[in-house]
Amino acid sequence: MHTANRRTTWILVATFAVAMAWVEAAVVYDLRVLVDRLEPYQPNPLPIAGALGNIELGREVATLVMLAAVGALAGVTLRTRLAYLAIAFGVWDIFYYLFLKVMYGWPRSPFDWDILFLLPLPWWGPVIAPVSIAVLMLVWGTLATASPVPPPVSRSEARLWPAAALGAVLALYVFMADALRAAPQGIEAVRMVLPATFNWPLFLVALALMAAPVAAVIWTAVPSGVRRPAVPAGSGSSRSR
Repeated sequence: MHTANRRTTWILVATFAVAMAWVEAAVVYDLRVLVDRLEPYQPNPLPIAGALGNIELGREVATLVMLAAVGALAGVTLRTRLAYLAIAFGVWDIFYYLFLKVMYGWPRSPFDWDILFLLPLPWWGPVIAPVSIAVLMLVWGTLATASPVPPPVSRSEARLWPAAALGAVLALYVFMADALRAAPQGIEAVRMVLPATFNWPLFLVALALMAAPVAAVIWTAVPSGVRRPAVPAGSGSSRSR
């Protein structure tokens, strides 16, 4: 794929994600007005039940399918399909919160709590947490699609992906920790969960693990001459007398 085509594809995927973010934000805003939960962090945070609750769960699944589909359509290899999926997901998540801010002034702070997702259990976290992951996905996806022939993956770089997967699992645990603790008490207890604290130390560890492959791609992209400072002339191992 030529550079111009890759740039056009990136722009189209990002444009789709921005438009999808507006639709998502509009639906969420409408639902929050409907159930009087413009501020997500308040008692009885999930009053949606019955048919409306099931429809909302289906909408979240459809959102993931749409993002995966645009990645599959934009890419030509497994790597580029995953990369465009990451770009779409990152742009969508970032603009989703920007559009909510435009619509009704929320979030007021990057540290405002939000219900991030509902499957398989409700995810809770400050807005800055999912946005930071979205930024990582956007950066990696952009770098991974920047070159038509990616450099060979070194053995050390390959070992970073299991670490990133572990980071993703840890992040999911942090988001769902309170719901997991309430799960033995039944679905009603899970719906009423209102977290009091966020496990920042564990989340930052998770974020660092997820960032490792991104850092490796950036390091590989930097010319070797820039990575290794030039040795001054006459600084060899022997000394003049």
